[in-house]
Amino acid sequence: MAELTPGGGEGRFFLPGPTEVRPEILQAQARAMIPHRGKDFVALMTRLQEGLKAVFVTARPVLVSTSSATGLMEAGVRNSGAGPVLSLVNGAFSERFAEIADACGRQVDRLEVPWGEAHDPDAVRAALTERAYDAVTLVHSETSTGALNPVAEIAAVVRAHGGPLLLVDSVTGIGGADFLTDAWGVDFVLTGSHKAMALPPGLAFGVASERLLEVAARTPGRGHYFDLVSFAANAAKHQTPTTPALTLLYALEAQLERIGAEGMEARWARHQAMARRTWGGVETSEERTGVPMDVLAPEGARSPTVTAVAPRGGGDGSVTPAAVVSAMARRGWVVGGGYGKVKDTTFRIGHMGDHTLDELEAVLAELDAVLEAPAGRR
Repeated sequence: MAELTPGGGEGRFFLPGPTEVRPEILQAQARAMIPHRGKDFVALMTRLQEGLKAVFVTARPVLVSTSSATGLMEAGVRNSGAGPVLSLVNGAFSERFAEIADACGRQVDRLEVPWGEAHDPDAVRAALTERAYDAVTLVHSETSTGALNPVAEIAAVVRAHGGPLLLVDSVTGIGGADFLTDAWGVDFVLTGSHKAMALPPGLAFGVASERLLEVAARTPGRGHYFDLVSFAANAAKHQTPTTPALTLLYALEAQLERIGAEGMEARWARHQAMARRTWGGVETSEERTGVPMDVLAPEGARSPTVTAVAPRGGGDGSVTPAAVVSAMARRGWVVGGGYGKVKDTTFRIGHMGDHTLDELEAVLAELDAVLEAPAGRR
């Protein structure tokens, strides 16, 4: 496979994570060090909290972890009791959530639907009536397939059963897809810095409900590094429990200023517009290029941040997802290959972060050129 390089520079990197980071955000990391237990750091964290609360649409503290988002997935599991877990699986990362629960010694039942589809709240309701669970794991925007699960509706079903805690991975959701943490009654939601928030990798953010923290406080074996009780106690003092990635926090401060200036509703709308343009371009590809393609996720269950595209062969079956990704890379454009079970049948376009409709139009035009060219058919 050809090496994936940005080639032509800014505005050409459409991988579904890590996403392109604007030069001024990268430059923000060059600030001098400060003591991370001093007053200047407390002031920095105080400023960051205001911006993060707006992104998560919450009044609760946003927990900041120097880790990948997978770390906070494990934190959610370790802090949510010791009883059975119901994992809602419809792709690679929802399966990862289930595997993490397995690895943490929890009894796990998987409620699975075909990859590319979203979960039906009624099916979740039926599963919850069959067995008592301590927690339910769910992925909001499934990065491997581009499917979007109905978190608000599923959260209402879980709340109606009283006992389970709802743990939500919104790694490619938060910052690009509307998510109302408090209004929806989610017990734990997490994301990573390197997706729709358009930051370098290395930070994870989460919001824990009071109910989850109460359960965590009486859960043995929840560990040390990802003890959410400790995270919450430190957040109350505008601190972190362990040494933070200070330079990434500088970048976060600069990016939160950009996000605040745009406004969350406008940011969500921009992502939705990019998604709809991508879906339309994929579904009309045959008319322009002779190569029929499908959006893997069905209409009404599609993520506004990432689209998994399934080519149907270009008539003679010669167009493969891997060939498309390689041909785009040779032209200086980066799109993502397929992932997990759909690795060989899809490629992915990450239309998230700070990308614009104009930048998206350029990558879609280049995609058409690839599909029309012989190089796209090898």
